[in-house]
Amino acid sequence: MLEIVKLCLSTGARWNEAAQLKGSHFMMNGGNILVLRDVLGHADISMTMRYAHFARDHLSNVITRNPLSNL
Repeated sequence: MLEIVKLCLSTGARWNEAAQLKGSHFMMNGGNILVLRDVLGHADISMTMRYAHFARDHLSNVITRNPLSNL
């Protein structure tokens, strides 16, 4: 996380952009949205959902690799 903060400071990015990036990577690596909510300190899960965007390729993989897609 410290590396992301340093990168944001050096490039002029805002903290919320760093949090969104970290949240996306956390979720794409199998993280739990409720854990992410606690890590980010959000009281409401809807706020956490704003930080947990997925890359378009990741969503495609989720759809095609879903065990139910072969039924």
